[in-house]
Amino acid sequence: SLFRLKDLEVPKLGDCDVHVKMLAAPINPADINMIQGTYPLLSPLPAVGGNEGVGEVLEVGRHVTALKPGDWVIPADAGLGTWRTRGVFPEKMLLKVPSDIPMLCAATLSVNPCTAFRLLADFESLTPGDSVIQNAANSGVGQAIIQIARASGIKTINVVRDRPDLPKLVERLMALGADHVITEEMLRKPEMKDIFKSIPRPRLALNCVGGKSTTEMLRHLQPKGTVVTYGGMAKQPVMVPVSAFIFRDMRLRGFWMTQWRKDHAQDQKSVAAMMDALCQLIRRGQLTAPACTKVPLQDYRAALEASMKPFVSSKQILLL
Repeated sequence: SLFRLKDLEVPKLGDCDVHVKMLAAPINPADINMIQGTYPLLSPLPAVGGNEGVGEVLEVGRHVTALKPGDWVIPADAGLGTWRTRGVFPEKMLLKVPSDIPMLCAATLSVNPCTAFRLLADFESLTPGDSVIQNAANSGVGQAIIQIARASGIKTINVVRDRPDLPKLVERLMALGADHVITEEMLRKPEMKDIFKSIPRPRLALNCVGGKSTTEMLRHLQPKGTVVTYGGMAKQPVMVPVSAFIFRDMRLRGFWMTQWRKDHAQDQKSVAAMMDALCQLIRRGQLTAPACTKVPLQDYRAALEASMKPFVSSKQILLL
């Protein structure tokens, strides 16, 4: 196996460093892809896995101004290596988060909710009453999109794969605030028209699957609508009929949270505004952590295996 649990010395604290005791870190699909070497970010080996999580500051170097012992921090960027009990990191690699939000919300904040927030904010100017359609709606990002949209008065049409426990999944997504939950098969059915009696056709389609799923979602978009691809779980290209471009002027865009962070590295205002908005939603109970299974670090093998099974609807979270 590529993985080993190792005991290492904690490095010396530099003037601009922060000594962090990690509390919890999830296993995300991108973490697995990085390990498999199929992701555009590669850490020099040997490396510590994990791009997301929350930790508590134990001690700070003498030039550190924004953080103090007891503060909670999350990674400011991918590649931090969060699957560890302790770490010493440069201050600029960490973002402070309020410690009055639930630990699992903080541990799962920096990737999926941020992605969901940007997908809803950056591509179409949506107003209350508008609708969006998304596939893989039960993913971490999907669950965050449902809740953030709900809090802003935006309707969601949520596409999921058919599965044995479908009614249970539908119920769970409706409880989060989904307006409609449908299967991939239903996208092709004439009954789709019934949905659009009560809500407008979506201006925005959010795709992390690819293949047929995207082509089917696209059919239901308004003219001049936008499809944003942020993942490709089916490993199939996005196919778009020429007519959708010519007669309906569809826009196809892509999004990668890591790139957004690079582009906004000097723009701390945008980052802070997003984090504040998300923490507000969490405090109000309008944004919850995804369904989680907590696993002690020594059981990491079982957690990695569980995270790669199909139809998983619970995120594995390493407790550190």
